[in-house]
Amino acid sequence: MLKVGYIGLGLMGKSMARNILKAGFPLTVHNRSRAAVDELAAEGALAADSPAEVAAQVDVIFTNLPDSPDVEQVALGPGGIVEGAHPGLVFVDNSTIKPGTSRLVAAKLAERGVLSLDAPVSGGDIGARNGTLTIMVGGPPEALEKVMPVLQAMGKSITLVGESGAGQIAKACNQIMVAAQMVAMGELLIFAKKTGADPQKVVQAIKGGAAQCWTLDVKPPRLFEDNRAPGFKAYMMEKDLGIILETARQYGVPLPSAAVDAQLFNAMLEMGMGELDNSAVLGVIEKLAGTNLLD
Repeated sequence: MLKVGYIGLGLMGKSMARNILKAGFPLTVHNRSRAAVDELAAEGALAADSPAEVAAQVDVIFTNLPDSPDVEQVALGPGGIVEGAHPGLVFVDNSTIKPGTSRLVAAKLAERGVLSLDAPVSGGDIGARNGTLTIMVGGPPEALEKVMPVLQAMGKSITLVGESGAGQIAKACNQIMVAAQMVAMGELLIFAKKTGADPQKVVQAIKGGAAQCWTLDVKPPRLFEDNRAPGFKAYMMEKDLGIILETARQYGVPLPSAAVDAQLFNAMLEMGMGELDNSAVLGVIEKLAGTNLLD
């Protein structure tokens, strides 16, 4: 049985770590704030005081952190994974970060005999809790083969996309589509509302046709209940769009729709809605239209 470590117990990471524990893997956890560590320790996990301490004790170590600098610091900084690294260790990063950062970290850890996978996920807090995430993987096939039983405790769709960084590229593609859907949903709901149709009936009418998508299946019921609490926080969506646009500029790829979506999510942050769900970009459309969905 593989010994597993998990670092980063936020909205997604805590549920993912819990599913690893439920699957029977010995689990060691670390987090910047202690409450989530104590919660999982009460369920049977071991607590560690640093990423290096986790790495020294396990066969596979996961991270799930907010942004590229955080992953680089936890992996390579003082007290980081690199200090507890040992040959045969596999590093798996569930964060959404720059493909270039994934490649850099993988190269540095390889010098210590560590194989690395970038394995960002999609499916939101619901998928994390239910163990039904989609996992996009970049890195060596032999590393994926070793950790596959652990990934299967967290997700239902696991795809090796390519070499190091390819998982992050796939996640960027995923987020281009997700952002577009969230914005389009906000537009159609407010369009329906302001032009005199019942938005709930409009969604019922169109979600069985060509407009059908996960977003229309999952998000409107929460919005109609005035529930804009996060499954995936808006500020993280804005961060991901920044990664996408920076990478697009690097490679000379025009992304006009994603650029507009990024402006709308940035407006959410400016309006103090960064901690809400990414579907709450609806609030920006409401402001621009002078119409609220539930009025």
